Amino acid sequence: MRIGACAFCLENAIGADKTLTVNEVRERAMMPFGKHGVGILAAALICAAGGTVVAMSEPAQAGIPADCLNMDLTPYSNPETLDIKSTAKTAHFNVEIAATSGQREQGLMCRANLKDDYGMLFEFDDSTERTFWMKDTISGLDIIYIAADGRIVSIAKDAKPLDWTPLPSHGDATGVLEIKAGLSDKLGLKPGDSVVHPFFHKP
Repeated sequence: MRIGACAFCLENAIGADKTLTVNEVRERAMMPFGKHGVGILAAALICAAGGTVVAMSEPAQAGIPADCLNMDLTPYSNPETLDIKSTAKTAHFNVEIAATSGQREQGLMCRANLKDDYGMLFEFDDSTERTFWMKDTISGLDIIYIAADGRIVSIAKDAKPLDWTPLPSHGDATGVLEIKAGLSDKLGLKPGDSVVHPFFHKP
């Protein structure tokens, strides 16, 4: 089993009002930390995806949200193939699908040690401005916003673990892909690149 990380969609916390400040968002959502720091954390987190127990040192435990102790991390789907075609090459990923509101809300929360070819694709029923944040996220992510035709709208690079700062898409997006932080630059991914997956390019 693995300990991991994921961004949480702000729409579930603030509804249609995307003008709230970070402090206002915090007031509407439960803070993920207990009052006593590492006193609320176990010596290891046992998670439901992957079959490996990862023991945490005392300093590392301080950054693990208490919510991770009881979160069900069973994968939402079997892995699916997703490609991103850039000018120079094509990047290949195996993605887990978050298609329901509950799956999109939890996303990759409390998962860590993401592989370079792993991602999670958030599938939405509509195309609109999206805003994610890093609630209960203990690893950095690149958050890729994708239009209905598969075109990358924008990339929020190196999103910081446990950071409550809203990360908007700056354009309408139907899908959102989360991958390991730093991969966008490593692979040369950029806005305008094409994402190839059955969810996109629909008539």
